[in-house]
Parts: sequence; C-alpha cells; structure tokens
Amino acid sequence: MKNLIYFMVLLPLLSLSQDKVEGIVLEANTNKDTIPLSGANVFWLDTSIGAVTDLDGTFNLPYQKSYKKLVISYVGYRTDTLSITSPTYIKHELNPTSALSEITITGRKQTASKSYLNAQNLTTISSAELLKAACCNLSESFETNPSIDVNFSDAVTGTRQIKMLGLTSKYILITTENIPSIRGASQAYGLSFIPGTWVESIQITKGAGSVVNGFESIAGQINAELQKPATDDKFFLNLYAASSERLELNTHFNTKVSDKWATGFYVHGNLLQKKHDVNDDGFLDMPLYNQINVMNRWQYTNPEKGLVSFINVRYLNDEKQSGQLDFDPDNFDPDNPTSFSQEDAWGSEIDTERFEVSAKLGYVNPEIPWQSLGVQFAFSHHDQDSYFRRNIYEINHNSIYSNAIYNSIISDSRHKIKTGIGFTYDHYDEFAIDTNFERSERSAGAFFEYAYDDLGKLTLTAGLRFDTHNLLGEFITPRLHVRYTPWEKSALRGSIGRGKRSANIFAENQNIFATSRSINILNTNGRIYGLDPEIAWNYGLSYLQGFNLFGRKADVIFDFYRTNFKNQVVIDWENPQQVNFYNLEGDSFANSFQLELNYNLLERLDIRTAYKYYDVQTDYLSGRFSKPLIPKHRFFANASYETAIKEGRASLWKFDVTYNWLSEQRFSSTTANPDAFRLDEESPTVGTLNAQVTKVFSPKFEVYLGGENITNVRQDNPILGADDPFGPNFDTSFVYGPIFGSMYYAGLRYRIN
Repeated sequence: MKNLIYFMVLLPLLSLSQDKVEGIVLEANTNKDTIPLSGANVFWLDTSIGAVTDLDGTFNLPYQKSYKKLVISYVGYRTDTLSITSPTYIKHELNPTSALSEITITGRKQTASKSYLNAQNLTTISSAELLKAACCNLSESFETNPSIDVNFSDAVTGTRQIKMLGLTSKYILITTENIPSIRGASQAYGLSFIPGTWVESIQITKGAGSVVNGFESIAGQINAELQKPATDDKFFLNLYAASSERLELNTHFNTKVSDKWATGFYVHGNLLQKKHDVNDDGFLDMPLYNQINVMNRWQYTNPEKGLVSFINVRYLNDEKQSGQLDFDPDNFDPDNPTSFSQEDAWGSEIDTERFEVSAKLGYVNPEIPWQSLGVQFAFSHHDQDSYFRRNIYEINHNSIYSNAIYNSIISDSRHKIKTGIGFTYDHYDEFAIDTNFERSERSAGAFFEYAYDDLGKLTLTAGLRFDTHNLLGEFITPRLHVRYTPWEKSALRGSIGRGKRSANIFAENQNIFATSRSINILNTNGRIYGLDPEIAWNYGLSYLQGFNLFGRKADVIFDFYRTNFKNQVVIDWENPQQVNFYNLEGDSFANSFQLELNYNLLERLDIRTAYKYYDVQTDYLSGRFSKPLIPKHRFFANASYETAIKEGRASLWKFDVTYNWLSEQRFSSTTANPDAFRLDEESPTVGTLNAQVTKVFSPKFEVYLGGENITNVRQDNPILGADDPFGPNFDTSFVYGPIFGSMYYAGLRYRIN
C-alpha cells in the first residue's frame, strides 16, 4: 500500500520528466586540467526541483517550458544562474570566490523575498525595499514588512519600539553584519542609531536563531548588512525634510585606495527644533533632537590569497529634549532635581555618546575552497546621561564581543559544518531609582552547527552551544531548524530552540521614568538586580506555497510560533501607582499566528497582505492577564507599482501605499485611580495609511514625496494627568497610536557610481 501511495505521488512528476537538462559542473581553471565538482547544487529557480552532482560532476534534471533559470552553486564558489530555453547538455565552470558570507539564493529580483530552500524562516529586505518609505533609521525600516510591528513606547521620548511574534525587541537578537549591536544600554534607542541609507539589506529570521551568533535570541534575529565601500556608490547624497520641520542629511563617500583596499566615509545628521503640541495638552508631541553619526569603513579583498576584511570606526552623539512646552533645560540642574518648585515645567533630556570599533577577517582556502575561517571582534562604549524631571537615569556600558568561526563540509557540499568559539564582556555602571548599580558580565562559549541540504525534499540545520557565564552559570543552548518540500514550490518548516538572557530592566524600560509611579524590585536573591535570568523555549511551524493565479505569480505563508518562558522578569503595571519587577511565578507565553498573501496582480504591480493574531499572557501577582498594549488582531496591506522604462529614456515613477489596522489593546489597570484618571479597559482600534511617490529621472537622480498617517489618526489624550505632571497620577505610558497626526515629507537622492 505504501509503495502504491509513493507511486501515485510520483506519477505526475514522472509524466512531466520526459525532457531533461543534463550536464557537468567543473572548477574554472586556467590550466588545461578539468576538475569535476562533486556535490554541487543544481536547481530550477523558484522551484524545489534540484539535484546534486555525482562524483564525476554530472547531473540531470527534468525540464519543463516553465523552467527558465538554472542555478548552480557550490560552497566556496560563485553562484551562477543560467538561462535555459530547451532541453540541452551543459558544461559549466564555477569560479572560486573569497566572500565571507554564505551563498544567498533569491528566487527573483524582488525587493523583499522569502527563501524556499533555507531551513530557517528567512525574509530578506533589499535596499530597494527600504527606499519605499522615508526610512531615515533602522527603526523606520519595517513599515512595509508585515512580520515586524512598530509602535511608540511612550508619549515623551518618541521612541519607536519593534515587536516580533508578540515580543518586544529585547527578545530579538539584533545584529549588524552578524555582530550583536542593539543590546544592553542601546536597547531603548539603538535602532535609531543606524541610518537607513547605510543599510544594504536586512535579514529577518523568525524563531530561534543560529547558535553561531550567541545564546540570547528567543523570538528571532534581525541582521542588517551595511553598504560595502567596494560596491557602494562613489558618492551618495540623501536630503530629507518633513512637515514637522525634521531635517536629515546622509552622505556616502567611497573610494578605491588600491586594487585591494577600498574605504568609505558615511555621515548622517538629523535635526528637529520645532515645538509641536497638536492635542493642546501642554506637552511636546515629539521630542526636540539632534544627532550626528559618522562612520569610516575599510574593506580589503585579496581573491588570490582568499582574504577579505572589514574594519569599522563609528562615533555618535544624540541629544533629545522632551516634556512641557515651557520647559527650559538651561534653568534646570539635573544634579539637583529636588530643587524645582511645583510651578516649574516638567521636562526631560537624554544625551547619548557612543563609540564603536569592529573588525571582520575572513579566509577561504584557495586550494580547498569549501574550507573557510572567519574572525569577528567588536568594542563599544556607550554613555547615556538622562533625567525625567524627578527621575535621573545614567548608564555607562563598555562591551567586547569576539567570535571565531570555521566552515567546512563533510564528504560533499550537502553536509556543511560550522564550529567555533566566542567571548563577550559587558561592564555596566548605572544610576537609577537613587541607587548605583554596577556589574560585569563575562561569558565564553563553543558551538557546533551541522547543515544538511540536498536541494530536494529536506534541509536541516542543527546547532548546539555550551557557554559558561560568571552570572548565568554554565548552560547548553540547542537550536533546530528543518525544511521539508512536500511538493513543487513549497516549504514546510519547523523550528525549536532555547534562549537565555540577563534582563537590563532600566535600560530596556526607560518609559518607566516618565511617570509618577514608584519603581520596585521585589526579588533580592538573583545575581542581576536581585533577579534571575530569563529563559524561554520557542517552537515554530511555517508553510510557504508558491503558485500561479490567473497567470501571475503568488505565494501564501502560514506561520505559527509559541514562546514559553521558564523564567521571565515580569514588568507589572497593574497597580497604577507602581511599576514592579519580579521573577515569574507561574506561566508566561506568546502565541503568534500570521497568514500572508503576496501576489503580482499586474505587471510591475505587487500586492502584499497579512493578518496576524497574538495571544500573549502572563501570570502577574494579581492574576493572569494579556500583556498590555498588544493588539490581538492586526491587518496589513501594501501595494507597490512602478512604470515601465520607455525606450531611450531612463526615467520612471514608483508608487507605494501601506495600510495598517490594529484591534483594541488592553490598558493596564487604572481602577485604583480617582475617576478623573481612569481609562477604559481597552483602547479604540487604529488604522493608519502611509504612501510615497518617487520620480526617478536617471540612475543618478531621483526625488520622492510621501506621507505618514495620511488619515490623520491621533490619540488625543496620550498622557494621563498631563495637567498635573508632579501629581500622583502622571503617566506617559498609555500610548496605543499616533500622537502627532499626519506628517508629510519630501527628499532627493543623488548618486555617482
């Protein structure tokens, strides 16, 4: 019976396999000798139909008229894509490459693409996708992506907070070129420290990430790849101005110093000094700020010796002022905050200075190109001085990260391995709630990851790492990702993984300081603020199916992920007079379901829609409740269109529209407040519309015009007790939607290649 079922499943494929493409894959060689490549991957683009070359480098594949592009790849060699129009015999040579990064295969030239072949649930956002919105920094780079939720954390700082799988960014491993970057002291504002034009692409991985990058990932990983001096424009200029009188400047200067060295100088500046109070509550709708961000980047490439290296040096200065319209920071002494009178205005300043240096060195063995070694090192110094009128918060964070990775294969390129060691050091010196907190964290770890990929039915990545940590102890982190292809243009994925992290309760939750609540830590026996480390397991299932609808390409994705916390540092807002931190006693979980449909409705017109459902609950001391300010339902829609380039002309128009709808969001309890300071149990629903039009005059010059929140949705009273900011009911944390209303912007981009 089983054999009969197999035969019935395979029969349609057999009937379509009368025509074949056959051939041999060889190593490109200046000598006359031909070297066959055994274990090379050969497959049809946008399908899961593939093969692995035999010991003599030969292969054969079924051919259909719908198959247009043949992809050939091999570890340590450049990936080639061939145009095929009929059954034929191919003799193809692959050239060795010295690239550090893994081979990335994309189905078509899309601005955002999902992989059919990767074991992980991976979405890649290209720089072209980032240009569909203003995208002035990384926190604004996800407006056209349904997997990431973006909202404001409070009504004072104007900070954008991202969420994935119903969990905030502290549970997401955020890296820059696979080096952890948004963590510790930079957790609250760090996304705004990476300018959007510096980003070449973004990779979003749902579920537990790779063990190679550390043990902290719980909900997933976001990796930003920066522009490369050797391939970036020689000169790039981006000017941006918004109706809020926000001004931004981005410039890139890149030059080739020699045939092996290239360098780039990147400058970003933004400024907003106009006071806005649209809702007339006496508080700024958005903070006043200015930021200077400078990076010098060096790239070294030596293909003959198999070497590639990047060195980055970066400096940032960021200043924010918020609070009441009448607040004058020159008349306030943050070192003596109790000296004010009740008649003084409420205000806040956040001044950040940050210095970073990082280096990456990669070596690919020219004689054995599937063997490579990568070394990463990064140092950062982060110094933040801030006050929220009565509450002073200061943090100094020095961090060292190092990692060494060895890549090879077992037998052939179907079996890949990564192994290596890593070391991290973090020193924190904080002042909060009138107390000095100081600690050092040191961890050393080793990891091993095995990947199997036959480019047919099954892809698997299994990883294990062991770490010893001076505060978290010794522990093991397992991760597993599996991809199975039940039929053509499909990918069924499953994942499971464990994550562990120390919670930086003040740096990650700075909105607590912009309230009159007392801040309490209820546990004392733990080694980090008296609290225990956070531990969670993440489980996920995902199904991707590509298909043709009315002759146009489409795909649908179903995702379900569950995160179970074995321990969590609970942030309890349920008493309106207090914020309490304590170790979890009971259960805490986050269920996330997403249904996404992408469709090429017309030529050059793409539609992207998604529905998401969240069930995020925690056992508080007062009972089990859903997490505050997380909508259970979200609907997302995006449409993008660009005109055809007419013969003899390089100009075209680009149009992009994005709609977001959020269901009701639970407010933390305010029943203990006087009647005038009580809120409903839930917020109203929120729907926002963003749009942008770009006119491309030539490959060198383009202008763009856009609007955010065009429907002018506003939360009229985002601050509780705004008329008495020194009273017991003042609270800026009940933010569920936009505060400022509509905002329009314009800009230009100019480049010299």
